[in-house]
Amino acid sequence: MNDTNTQKKARVILIAGIIYMVSIGMLYAWSVIRRVIEAEWEWTATQSGLPFSLVLICFATGNLIGGRLQMKIPARIVGTIGAVLTGTGLLLSGFIGNNPTMVAVFFGVVTGFGIGFGYSSYLPTVLKWYHPSKKGFVSGWIIGGFGLTALYLAPLASYLIDRFGLQTAFVILGIKTLAISIPLAQLIKSPPEGYVPPEPKNFKQKAAATLRNVTFVTSDKTWTQMIGTGEFYILFFMFLCSVSIGQMVIGNITGIAGLQVGIDDPGMLAGLVAFMALVNCAGRIIGGIISDKIGWANTLLIVFALHCLNMLGFGYYTSLPLLITGITFAGLCFGATLSVYPAITVDRFGLKNYSANYGIMYMAFGFAGIAAPLIASFFLDKSGNYNTVYIICAIGMVVMIFANLLIRKIISTHK
Repeated sequence: MNDTNTQKKARVILIAGIIYMVSIGMLYAWSVIRRVIEAEWEWTATQSGLPFSLVLICFATGNLIGGRLQMKIPARIVGTIGAVLTGTGLLLSGFIGNNPTMVAVFFGVVTGFGIGFGYSSYLPTVLKWYHPSKKGFVSGWIIGGFGLTALYLAPLASYLIDRFGLQTAFVILGIKTLAISIPLAQLIKSPPEGYVPPEPKNFKQKAAATLRNVTFVTSDKTWTQMIGTGEFYILFFMFLCSVSIGQMVIGNITGIAGLQVGIDDPGMLAGLVAFMALVNCAGRIIGGIISDKIGWANTLLIVFALHCLNMLGFGYYTSLPLLITGITFAGLCFGATLSVYPAITVDRFGLKNYSANYGIMYMAFGFAGIAAPLIASFFLDKSGNYNTVYIICAIGMVVMIFANLLIRKIISTHK
């Protein structure tokens, strides 16, 4: 395969992966759906928060299982299974209607596992087509596609609910997901045996500067070897705490807007969700690119500091401009964290077993999915606001700054 054909094939798979991710990222619609469910079906905050928590933990678990499966079956099959489960869970949620338990099972579990399988299928494959110096760029765009979902899904879900009702909206979204994601899953293909990604034209000139900011491993580690290292648990805990803030804001953005700013217009609320998706996506792309430039440790340090300052001020965001400012920083930091961690996993534990290793690392996202929305809902039910949650998040980020410094020291002693 010559360089021209190789680059063309790599671009096609990258673009297909972005569109596939856009089609399956259904969890970002829940903030709009949740508000309608609470109003029309009279669910409590805890009941409406459960499907979102379950979809996040099943998403992470499905990512783990899908990553392991790719070591035995083609990624194309894993991606197809993910597409089918994602769409089917939405269809069944529409058919069952006003039933908190079954919606939690169908949307939270079935769709959640489907998203996880799909999420695990494309990124490891696309990374194999590109030079290691581009891993932040590649992961940023693939994961950014996943975040883009809410950019169109929030207004689409709002329109479908207004036009056809909540149950029919679920069904239409399920059909849409099946129709788009199943064909795209067939394009997931690994490079030929023995393929070596071409170096970027300017790589040699920038290699020294790049390597100062990247901590490559000298050998690939299996998942059992990875979890036997101390640095894995520090990295895992940092991932858990950072994404918890993003998940809390994403899962409750319409409620926060209503409580702190008094916004109750469905169109404006959908617009805020879409804006959150936009900055979330931007954070994934920008974070990946910055990580390639200054290293993931420096990128995370910036993320933790911004998260901390933003959470300290979030309770005072009582106007629309201030709320948009808070959403911007929360979304950028959340997205940057998600794009940096694939690069961290490759850097520290190798590319060979990346699918399985990242599946385990990504369980932090699932654990955060259980804790963040439920804790936020608990304090909302108890106090009527999110102020306690903001304080907890800020304190957590201070701890993460120290964890960042600790992981640097551990890595430097192992060089």
